[in-house]
Amino acid sequence: MNMDLSRRDFGKLLAGAGVTAAFCQLGRSAAIAAPVSGYKAMVGIFLFGGNDGWNMVVPTDANRYGLYASTRNAGLVLPQANLAALAGSDYGLHPSLAPLKTIWDEGGLNVVLNAGTLFQPLTKAQYVASPSLRPVNLMSHADEQAHWQGLRARDINVDGFMGRLTDRAASASIPSLMSFGGSQLALLGKSTSPLVLPSTGTVTRFSTNGNAADPVVFARAAAVSAFADGAGQGAVTQATATGFSSAYDQVVQANSILSVSSTVDQYFVNPATGAALTSDVARQLIRVARMIEARGTLGHSRQTFLVSQGGYDTHAGQISTQAALFTDLANAMLGFNRAMKALGLNENVTCFTMSDFGRVYNGNAQGGSDHAWGSNHLVMGGALAPRQVIGTYPSQVMGGADDMFTDGRFIPTLSQEEYIGAIARWHGVADADMPYVFPNWATWNGGGRGPLALFQS
Repeated sequence: MNMDLSRRDFGKLLAGAGVTAAFCQLGRSAAIAAPVSGYKAMVGIFLFGGNDGWNMVVPTDANRYGLYASTRNAGLVLPQANLAALAGSDYGLHPSLAPLKTIWDEGGLNVVLNAGTLFQPLTKAQYVASPSLRPVNLMSHADEQAHWQGLRARDINVDGFMGRLTDRAASASIPSLMSFGGSQLALLGKSTSPLVLPSTGTVTRFSTNGNAADPVVFARAAAVSAFADGAGQGAVTQATATGFSSAYDQVVQANSILSVSSTVDQYFVNPATGAALTSDVARQLIRVARMIEARGTLGHSRQTFLVSQGGYDTHAGQISTQAALFTDLANAMLGFNRAMKALGLNENVTCFTMSDFGRVYNGNAQGGSDHAWGSNHLVMGGALAPRQVIGTYPSQVMGGADDMFTDGRFIPTLSQEEYIGAIARWHGVADADMPYVFPNWATWNGGGRGPLALFQS
């Protein structure tokens, strides 16, 4: 299936912070960040809709599991015997995430507890007394997606952390920031642009679709080609033409990688049946693996990727919905892990989950759970310090010190900056550039706070 590069899609492809930023992509000079050696890639997996992290990771010790079973709505409780126990910890994964237990046992999976949007460290007393200390518009899908991707908790987000990170990276003929999960805020930089690519098929120029003998198609192609030349048409037209030509060149290079099968594809199979994975999140990660395999051809020493999986807004029927989503997610992540090992790059690539927000611990009468705040997340990669559970599981007392209301909408104890900042620093962002990538970095880097100790020293 081809994705036609219409005018709207072309805008997504360049998807920078304005036309000027898009056309500056290929003209940038040397990197601003401090030099770093070796190849590294970070892969963000955004779970759209607000994943219920409290059923992604469940405590298994007798006291806390008992409170989990008695506090959550009965329709949300996972039997303890079905959990995929994480050896050496008091936690287990959702049964559908059991394929990831192998990665945990190998030392390549970490759990991050109760992370979320924070303007500053916040107690319940401060939350109640000082609205100015709260992130704005909590529990709104659009706003919390913007908070996770833009990392401004109380201001309008017009660009994202992946784009800003790429602003500080070395330039290449094809952008080192790529998305197979659509055009998202996280990708927008101030001076750089991502490459937004489909999860299936290739990208084609809209002007060349159809029968070239058709006068309409011929005229359209001729007009686009003339515009893409831009010679002698003035500075603005020339800059625009350069952007068009560069984007088309990028598409041609990307298509050469996407249009053929690769040795990495063989690792994306159902671990129980051996059948090839066909879910959208698996297709996206297959394409990420292909781009990583082609890193030398692309001239990339650093790569940043965004993939996505939707469907996590589980107000009803959560058990069956989440089980299906987690099955696809776990199998895709396991396949990606195996592909990176086959390439000898497992220690060079880190994957991490994000989502709008967590969900209400207590649950609702429809077998689902409503919008909440803090949640649990997974990090995968060979450079991690092995088998860590980082953070504090909240008190399970409804209306207690960790609950913003009375039903288990837990106030995060770890910020997005501490979580994602650790991965960005591992990726090679210089200390001097961290405040640029993370606008509220000063709040979270000092006074006993800082990037999580996710990685081996």
